[in-house]
Amino acid sequence: MRFHYTFQKVVDLKANEKTQAEWMLSSALGELQAQEKSLEDLLEQRRGLMLALQHAAEQKTPMSKLREMQDYVDYLDHCIARKHSDISRAHVEVQRKQNHLSTKVLDEKVWLKAKDKAQTAFQQSMILREQNELDEMATVRFAMKSL
Repeated sequence: MRFHYTFQKVVDLKANEKTQAEWMLSSALGELQAQEKSLEDLLEQRRGLMLALQHAAEQKTPMSKLREMQDYVDYLDHCIARKHSDISRAHVEVQRKQNHLSTKVLDEKVWLKAKDKAQTAFQQSMILREQNELDEMATVRFAMKSL
């Protein structure tokens, strides 16, 4: 006789929910990394522009050109500030997804533990049943030899 767990579909559902939560966390981490990469690009662009602005200031560059470059630096500063808030939101989302995953992992563990207990009880009952059958066979053999 094989072990059949009555709530196997619930165990499978909990495993699927955990897997789905892992995918959602992975997606949130990917978004965070993309935001951080975008910030790095903006910072690198700003550094390059500041060097160009410094070099232009040392040369005989028209004031309108310097002002144009400074306006672009200001725009990049605004983009960098907005990117910092995007990264902050992405961190919050990652934390939320981690908490969700932790909950799903715990749910799955609870159901797997219940399944393990049921399987252990089933195995114990099978062992007891086999032992009872062996005892009965030994009793019948003993009785047959006594005749």
